[in-house]
Amino acid sequence: MQENTNRTTGEVAADRLDGRVAIVTGGGKGIGRAICLALANRGARVIVADVDASSAGETVGLMGSHRGVCAEADVSSEASVRALFTSVQQRFGRLDIAVSNAGIFRTALIPAITAAEWDQVMAVNARGAFLVGREAFKLMLEQRAGRIINIASTAGKTGGATAQAHYAASKAAVICFTKSLAREAAPYHINVNAVAPGPTITELTERWSPEVRAAYAATIPWQEFAQPQDVAEAVAFLASDQARYITGEILDVNGGLVMD
Repeated sequence: MQENTNRTTGEVAADRLDGRVAIVTGGGKGIGRAICLALANRGARVIVADVDASSAGETVGLMGSHRGVCAEADVSSEASVRALFTSVQQRFGRLDIAVSNAGIFRTALIPAITAAEWDQVMAVNARGAFLVGREAFKLMLEQRAGRIINIASTAGKTGGATAQAHYAASKAAVICFTKSLAREAAPYHINVNAVAPGPTITELTERWSPEVRAAYAATIPWQEFAQPQDVAEAVAFLASDQARYITGEILDVNGGLVMD
C-alpha cells in the first residue's frame, strides 16, 4: 500500500493513523470487521476484540498479523473489558483509538419483550459502550489525547422500526453517553463521537427476503442500504487528525433516512 504523503514536505497526511493503537469491539464480522480493515489500511495497529475469538482471528487474517491482534472479550462483562484494556496497556503502553462497535440486535414488539431480553440488549449495547468508554478514557487521560468512537443507530434517534424498542432504547443510551463522555473528555483533548448507521448490508439484513429489503430501501432517499465500508470510512475519519476539533457529534450514515 502506498503511503499518502505530501511529496513536498514528506509529512504524513492527516488521514493516516501510522503508529497508533486501536481497539475495535465486535471486530469479528460485519461493520466491525470493515472498521478494523479501514483503520489497519491507514497504518494503525488494531486489537480485534470479539466474544467469538474465531471470527476475530479471521479479521486479523485479512489485515495481516503485522497490523492485527486477536482478543476475546465480552463487552457486557466488567472483568472482561478491564482485562482487555489492561492487556493492551501492558503490550503497547498506550491506546489512541477505541471503537465501541459490539452489539446485538433483537426484534420483538413490546408486549413480547421479556425483562431478560431487555436486560440482555442493554447489557451488550449500552453497558458495553459505557465499560469500553470508561476504560478507554482512563488510559487516554494519561496521554491527554485519544479518540473514542461509539456505533449508535438511527433507531436511537427515531425509536424502533425493524429493531423495536429494546434495541432503539439501547442505542439512544449510547448517543446520550457519547455526549456526556465528550463533555468530560474534551478538556484533555480526547475526542468522543458516535456514528449512527441506518440499514446496512450485514449477515442480518442479508437474511431478510428480497421483498422486505426492497420495501425498506424504498424509504431511504439514497434508495439502497449502506455497505459496511461506508460506516467504516466515517469511523476512520473521526479517528484521524482531520477530525481533531469534532467532539460530541453523532454522525449519520444512512443515505438520508434521518436528516437532523
